Amino acid sequence: MKLYFTPAFCSLAPHIVVRELDLPCTLERVSNRTKQTASGADYRAVNPLGYVPALELDGGGVLLEVAAILPYLGDQRPDAGLVPAHGTVARYQLHATLNFIATELHKPFSYLMNPATPDPMKAALRDRIGTCLRHLAPRLAGDGHVAGPTYTVADPYLFTVLGWAQFGQIDIASDGFGDLAAYRSRLAARPAVTAALAAESSRT
Repeated sequence: MKLYFTPAFCSLAPHIVVRELDLPCTLERVSNRTKQTASGADYRAVNPLGYVPALELDGGGVLLEVAAILPYLGDQRPDAGLVPAHGTVARYQLHATLNFIATELHKPFSYLMNPATPDPMKAALRDRIGTCLRHLAPRLAGDGHVAGPTYTVADPYLFTVLGWAQFGQIDIASDGFGDLAAYRSRLAARPAVTAALAAESSRT
């Protein structure tokens, strides 16, 4: 497999999962500005829309969208338990959580961090994001995880999105958001997260 990524973008989530599961996967950095890969290719030949991540599959084809890539990766190592078994309620809860993160947090953050977004809209986006974070916060207290009692592929996704809060002028350490900062610190201490962050920051 090959994972196309841009540092600090949502591709960090599948990058973390690849390392959590020790999957054979090469990494190819993409410039968000030029849409060129580190090897000099036009990334739009992989994803015509130009955004990361994209996962090239060993058997051919390309998988797009974080919420689809994450469970696919988890299914490559089912014994690791990062994705619940097919047909279980827990599996559908995971998909619900991934969709919630994608639509209610990831996309609003994208608009919030866009310099072209008008200030009144940014204020509304902060309010909406805040409501969603307060909804999630009770799940994350103590040793909690976002999609159930154990660590799943949804946790790296939320970890990544919470990392954008500072750029959107949202203080996740404030009282209104429960223990989100502590949750993110817990995840940051995982070896796979540390390794993924270090690898992305060192690539040119």
